[in-house]
Amino acid sequence: MTSARYRLATCAALIGLAVASHPAAAQSYPAKPVRFIIPFAPGGGNDIIGRAIAARLTDVWKQQMVVDNRPGAGGNIAGEITARAAPDGHTVFQFNIANVIAASIYPKLAYDPVRDFAPVTQIGGSPFLLVVHPSVRANDVRELIALAKAQPTLLNYASSGNGGSTHLVTELFKSMAGISMTHIPYNGAGPALTTLLSGQVQVFFMVPATSRAHIKAGRLRALAVSSAQRSKLMPEMPTVAESGVPGFEGSTWYGVVVPARTPAAIVTQLNRDFVATLNEPDLRDRMSNQGIELVASSPDEFARFIQAEHAKWARAVKISGARLD
Repeated sequence: MTSARYRLATCAALIGLAVASHPAAAQSYPAKPVRFIIPFAPGGGNDIIGRAIAARLTDVWKQQMVVDNRPGAGGNIAGEITARAAPDGHTVFQFNIANVIAASIYPKLAYDPVRDFAPVTQIGGSPFLLVVHPSVRANDVRELIALAKAQPTLLNYASSGNGGSTHLVTELFKSMAGISMTHIPYNGAGPALTTLLSGQVQVFFMVPATSRAHIKAGRLRALAVSSAQRSKLMPEMPTVAESGVPGFEGSTWYGVVVPARTPAAIVTQLNRDFVATLNEPDLRDRMSNQGIELVASSPDEFARFIQAEHAKWARAVKISGARLD
């Protein structure tokens, strides 16, 4: 074989080898354990669904998906860690409503909740229940609005903290309903619930998982759910939107993002594997029983959802005047 023919044959062989090896390279992810950062402490709803997903994907990938709980600062500690991580798909973040709100409420945020992440999928979420103390003379949303308009200084509402989702969803409700209520912030949903049960505050948007037992016992009265559609967990409960505040929607939610500049092929694989897991009937049943409604969207759908939520909560923050250092 002449040298020219040898070089030609060698080039052809190398090209063939590169083409043959490309699918194998695409299938090499994940090449090591994947860290799944959850911005809340163990035991809550976000942690429960996160660990269920991690266990399933560990089986699928044959690589450990390690849950890394990083609570604090309204999800900003976890957000900053993820934003600074290597964009190789081995750091995955359970992005949530608090991270979107942070963009408008923290003037010195160390990351950009929109620019610094690549969306993978929305996991799902849970509506809030608009509940009142039994002493409140309102059996539905329309009656609550009428009461608040007739006596603007009568009602106090609880939140789990300044600038949090329960604060801002109530400010959104007040604005759209055209009413006044006094905000009483607490350090967490637990203390807020305690004062609601005692009657020191009268109104609270809270998650179904922690309110259903008190509603059943007559210690609280539920008026409506905050989601756009009725909850599968409580289908008899009307939405706020259909109860006199058209267009109102303000649910808590969470999804999956990775650091910006993560290769598109890895984002696509993550989306495929997460969506397959979220669509498993047994997982959907387990989460539905806890008031968590799973979504499983495409990256583009989740990106549009994040943009819409960013705009909505920016308006709510402006209305509330809330700012945090």
